[in-house]
Amino acid sequence: MSFKSKGEQSSRSFVSKKWTFLLCLGCFCAGMLFTNSNRVETVPQSKGIMRATAMEAEKQKLISEDCNLKAKEEKHVSKDIIGEVFKTHHAIQKLDKTISNLEMELVAARAAQESLLGGSPLSTDANKAKSSRKRKYLMVIGINTAFSSRKRRDSVRATWIPQGEKRKKLEDEKGIIIRFVIGHSATTGGILDRAIEAENKKHGDFLRLQDHVEGYLELSAKTKIYFATAVALWDADFYVKVDDDVHVNIATLGETLVRHQKNPRVYIGCMKSGPVLSQKGVRYHEPEHWKFGEAGNKYFRHATGQLYAISKDLASYISINQHVLHKYANEDVSLGSWFIGLDVEHIDDRRLCCGTPPDCEWKAQAGNVCVASFDWTCSGICKSADRIKEVHRRCGEGENALLGFTF
Repeated sequence: MSFKSKGEQSSRSFVSKKWTFLLCLGCFCAGMLFTNSNRVETVPQSKGIMRATAMEAEKQKLISEDCNLKAKEEKHVSKDIIGEVFKTHHAIQKLDKTISNLEMELVAARAAQESLLGGSPLSTDANKAKSSRKRKYLMVIGINTAFSSRKRRDSVRATWIPQGEKRKKLEDEKGIIIRFVIGHSATTGGILDRAIEAENKKHGDFLRLQDHVEGYLELSAKTKIYFATAVALWDADFYVKVDDDVHVNIATLGETLVRHQKNPRVYIGCMKSGPVLSQKGVRYHEPEHWKFGEAGNKYFRHATGQLYAISKDLASYISINQHVLHKYANEDVSLGSWFIGLDVEHIDDRRLCCGTPPDCEWKAQAGNVCVASFDWTCSGICKSADRIKEVHRRCGEGENALLGFTF
């Protein structure tokens, strides 16, 4: 009984091992088949990915090259645009300057025409305004004078201003206009005005300012009207203002101004920056001292009032804007204030403010002839009616200098 049991167990074990082997073999074959199937499917997929990656790289390369090409083209176009912008800006600046010059000339022409048609000429030269504007002058020298300064005017006529035909020759050949500048008295047509008319009839060297009433406190207004009137009557490169107690060497002045002809906006004189005087009752008191800041402040740089010159553009600017230009108590300060904020070249030339002999004499002997001479203590030549002849004798440039001067 025990023998039978053992046989049966052996048979069962043998069968189990056989089927187990076959089952394992079948699983192995199925696994190989499944693996090969996956490989067949995976390899093409991998190749497809590689191809796609290569195509993508090529596409990126083409895009990159295209971007670089576009960047170069845009850079080139940008340079062209910038160049065109600069050219356009330059053309606009040139056109703006031309328009500005035409506007100034138009205003000057209108002023001259209105003075002629209105029946009240700006000066004794008004009848010649139309013809005089056909030619170009170097400078107009306006000598600021007053009703009480007859002796000063005669002393100037006897020294540095040519008279008669010589003065006319100076205008025609040298392009230099010289006039005494004066307005009218408070009583129009009174004895003072008649005296000036008689003097002008004799010498013909006055510029009468029709719209100005003479007065010491009205010097700023007089300066403004003088430049507006002068630029309307004469087309000059420069307009000069000088006091009637100052000695001037005309040829040396002309040579000085000629050096600055190329500058359209030039302001020439002995530049200073004096204190703003707030105390009442003192000479040169500034009623509007508060506009210049705290007490003890100084003025901006401006030319001293004895003699200064401005170019045509600046004289035209004053003419055009005279109704809005502010007047301070001192006319040299007023003139300087009108140019604040403008593109103006300030020329500080100390030859325009030499002292009287021996100062100007020593400088002339050293070959540095002065343009103007006066005494600072008197803001002009002290007792000029008597002393200007001595100054002219010792510091004058000589008649030949004026005859030989050309511009």
